[in-house]
Amino acid sequence: MIFAEVHLLESRVYRGIGNLSKSKVRLLQTLYCPPHLQAVLDLQSGVLHAEDKDYATAYSYFYETFENMSSQDDPAALNALKYMLLCKVMLNMPEDVTSLLSINLAVKYAQLREIESMRAIALAHQNQNLSDFEKALPDYKQKLSSDPTIRSHLAALYDTLLQQNLLRIVEPYSVVEIGYVAKKVGQGRQDVEAKLS
Repeated sequence: MIFAEVHLLESRVYRGIGNLSKSKVRLLQTLYCPPHLQAVLDLQSGVLHAEDKDYATAYSYFYETFENMSSQDDPAALNALKYMLLCKVMLNMPEDVTSLLSINLAVKYAQLREIESMRAIALAHQNQNLSDFEKALPDYKQKLSSDPTIRSHLAALYDTLLQQNLLRIVEPYSVVEIGYVAKKVGQGRQDVEAKLS
């Protein structure tokens, strides 16, 4: 069990310094371990797959973690649930967030502020509404920015939403004024120009 914990720690350190391949290798070297430690290893595996943008695999690891930790009433189950919701959004399936929160294990977490923040992000993504997304960030700043995993993926999601909004505005025209586009998306002219180019 000590070896498993050492491998988990090494995996976290390698992830922290940006070496995802070594981080994954350290997790694969772990043999049998107790259920709680297995849940922690699954959580780390999910985080690594999410970093690689393999959100479907990450979701399955997070789901296993959530089931395991929820059955033990571990407060860390909340993180696994947040990451599951994040994966659904990143997989472009934000409508699944509501149904996911209605399963028996998730109901007790559904009204927590952390989950409300993820629900707001999912709704903004579902509506492809950049201003709702930007509004959710300061409203839930502490809950969203305190978690490095959530924070890094929200930056990518923001970029995606901005691109979608820009495409929706620019698409019907053959010539556009940058100032008009910037005004429509509520962004600075230089930011819009950089994104369009």
